[in-house]
Amino acid sequence: MSHARPLVEQTADRLRDRIAAGEWPVGNRLPGETDLAKELGVGRSTVRESLRALTSEGLVQPRQGAGVFVMATEPVADWPTRLRKAAVADVHEVRLLIEVQAAALAAERRTPEDLDALDATLAAGHAAAHGADFALHAAVVRAAHNPVLADLFDELAPVLRQAALDLVDPPAPPTDDPGPAHAALVQAIRDGDATRAGKEVRAELERTLARLRGTGGATEGHLRG
Repeated sequence: MSHARPLVEQTADRLRDRIAAGEWPVGNRLPGETDLAKELGVGRSTVRESLRALTSEGLVQPRQGAGVFVMATEPVADWPTRLRKAAVADVHEVRLLIEVQAAALAAERRTPEDLDALDATLAAGHAAAHGADFALHAAVVRAAHNPVLADLFDELAPVLRQAALDLVDPPAPPTDDPGPAHAALVQAIRDGDATRAGKEVRAELERTLARLRGTGGATEGHLRG
């Protein structure tokens, strides 16, 4: 049993290499499991597990009653992997789009509980740094009451948190205090002014984006860990 996993990986590697070499072009059907097992000198269960791995990578796709077909010549990275490899500034541009809309929706949909949460994170921000800064933006997104926007923001969160750490190494100058901008954003949401809320968050995030581009974030992910 201890050798089963490596054998599956080896078999998957051999299949990947042959697909990449064009032996089975995109759109073509692979030989059946029995034929592949004989050709590769492994069991059908090993072939089956290898094909599952290739399916998860987007290389092949099984079709009921028709066989397994080649879909791509290179593995397709999943979304979290692509985000980790993306330039931080590129991710931040997407964040800007999400948060401008979220802030406008928050101004229209905020509940008393949302305002309490915003006030709490705003107060925490006076004594903290970028952790509380990020918490306030997360609270704004939640106040929009759009689960799709919230999910998108959560997907971006790990990259954005690391970018915040990168920006304070070396420490950010005192003039970079986000407090006034956050207070203005929360007040716009409290006033129900969607246009002003969107403008406030856009202005703040565009300043951050300019700093990211200045650190090389537009060309590299440069995430630690």
